[in-house]
Amino acid sequence: MSAINELKAIKRQRGGPRVTTSTNLRKSDGRAALVFLAPWFVGLAAVTLFPLIASLYLSFTKYDLLTSPQWVGFKNFVDLFHDERMWQSLKVTLTYVVTSVPLQLAAALAVAILLNQGMRGLAFYRSVIYLPSLMGGSVAIAILWRQVFGEEGLVNKFLGLFGITGTGWVSNPDTALWTIVLLHVWTFGSPMIIFLAGLRQIPDMYYEASQLDGASRWRQFRSITLPLLSPIIFFNLVMQVITAFQAFTQAYVVSGGTGGPSDSTLFYTLYLYQEGFSNLHMGYASAMAWILVLIVLTLTGLNFWLSKFWVHYGD
Repeated sequence: MSAINELKAIKRQRGGPRVTTSTNLRKSDGRAALVFLAPWFVGLAAVTLFPLIASLYLSFTKYDLLTSPQWVGFKNFVDLFHDERMWQSLKVTLTYVVTSVPLQLAAALAVAILLNQGMRGLAFYRSVIYLPSLMGGSVAIAILWRQVFGEEGLVNKFLGLFGITGTGWVSNPDTALWTIVLLHVWTFGSPMIIFLAGLRQIPDMYYEASQLDGASRWRQFRSITLPLLSPIIFFNLVMQVITAFQAFTQAYVVSGGTGGPSDSTLFYTLYLYQEGFSNLHMGYASAMAWILVLIVLTLTGLNFWLSKFWVHYGD
């Protein structure tokens, strides 16, 4: 018999407290963990899971928020494929995602490389550049953006200094969407911070060895920076694509909630809002929401599949 077992036997014979076993400790820790996690589980069920299940049910119904839902099966999804405005909103959204996300990531990476050169006041510049990411999605910035690109806005006044006659950028169907793309690119602070953190993790010895071999800065960027930074690029790409598909505030404010002019800024989320809360077609809007979920899941899965061809991890 081991010394520990002898001590347990002596304490039991003397009527002393029983030694807590490792199994009892694990059970006690598990109960304590469940108690602390209980508020999170309640929030997950009430705020996420229940609305998710409810919206899935409503997508198969005709529901106007005022009367009880009426089951219509797949009618909402069939109607979606014959809805020209839905296809227009999807076209606008895809154009926005395909153009704004690469431009934003390119700007974020360029500024991150610049800040990584060891300049003075790095913390100040980093904070200033990050500010647009905090404010870019606000209503106030969207209103300011609409004024800046209006017919009497700052952009046209600046062009007037060079004798160039501007136009109403937000009221022109050919340029309205691109003002919102520019607003999204301007909010590159968040991916820039992540890029900067990734650049700080690349060992200097790789650059020093390449300099001894006579590699140019472009060759160092292409052969060292991009491959070692590819996991960070992939993370930012996935996150920004998901964020771009959820864009709503900028398009709503700039277009006055109409998606105009001529539906040129009719984002998918904006059309979903119009159908659900303006036209009270909540069942139809729920079906649109689930189509958006499937689109985002498909593109995210495609990004993960393609990542094996260009993302390089440490192994």
